[in-house]
Amino acid sequence: MDNARAWLEKIHALGFDRTVKIMNVCGGHERSITQAGLRGALPKWVELVPGPGCPVCVCPEEDVYQAMQLALQDKVILVAFGDMLRVPVNVKKGEVRSLAEAQAAGADVRPIASPLDARKIALENPDRAVVFFAAGFETTTAPVAAMLAEGIPGNLSVLLSGRLTWPAVAMLLESGSPGFEALVAPGHVSTVMGPQEWAFVVDRHEIPAAVAGFGPESLLASFYSVLRQLKSEECFLDNCYQEVAHPDGNPTARRMLSETLDIVDANWRGIGIIPRSGFALKPAFARHDARQLFPDHADPGRRRAGEMPPGCDCAQVVLGKIYPNQCRIYGKACTPRNPVGPCMVSDEGACRIWWASGVRVAVDA
Repeated sequence: MDNARAWLEKIHALGFDRTVKIMNVCGGHERSITQAGLRGALPKWVELVPGPGCPVCVCPEEDVYQAMQLALQDKVILVAFGDMLRVPVNVKKGEVRSLAEAQAAGADVRPIASPLDARKIALENPDRAVVFFAAGFETTTAPVAAMLAEGIPGNLSVLLSGRLTWPAVAMLLESGSPGFEALVAPGHVSTVMGPQEWAFVVDRHEIPAAVAGFGPESLLASFYSVLRQLKSEECFLDNCYQEVAHPDGNPTARRMLSETLDIVDANWRGIGIIPRSGFALKPAFARHDARQLFPDHADPGRRRAGEMPPGCDCAQVVLGKIYPNQCRIYGKACTPRNPVGPCMVSDEGACRIWWASGVRVAVDA
């Protein structure tokens, strides 16, 4: 705590005479910032903007719908990380709108915490087809890659909805109106892929960047770093998570990813196609690719950009264009008990985080 206080004092001493917007990409960062009350402790001229680092929030609707139909129509055992069970899709009133509702309707849908759980369920049910609906960023996808590389039961397949984090930030920066002046990059992604993956922020766009961990001290150190860079007009990539995020990341994890998965263009819910932002199983693993093994139940119409429920502004929240409580239905139609948009589902979703912190009233955008 003394270190956190020292960093706060250094930040306050910088004394900007204008508002400085810093994007914190990671949903885990947003949770730590909110739980520690860092926004209230920072100077008024620092504005922290939540970014696109919530895999549940950006998982395409057609992938969720496909998983639901595999469980309902093809009668597979459908396993998925717990947060994915409550992600809603757009269907007519009265129809099944989430994996949790499919489970309630009789489908065999099971939440899991690890790819090892998927493997175990497949081994315990050798006469059943088991589909692992695997959504997530690099840190979640790497264990899926390891599972594939090590060998999995013949009755287990993967419906992969993996995404890379940095292309979404690159898209914002290349848009010409990113909405932030400095970037705090996710520590856990950097632990796998290496901090150098974020060098493009500085090299191509001349924007200060720092990799941060999840404790208040590391986050405050990263805020101070990027603010000091702005003050001195000297931009560089700073690693404020050196104890975990090493140069080149985790070589074994990166090797498993490259050996089992290809990088492809991918759809992000509410945003659209981002080039080379997704993972797909290599052809050598086609016998374990649910997209190859089962009918495509997804409606092609669901693939259009902007596919969020009516009134839902999750896409704008994910892109850092508005704050969660500026969504038109925040705290009204959309609450954690009855989420309309995906940002209210996961504990990495900015809307869910803000609600849990006590922000219960929407404001005008």
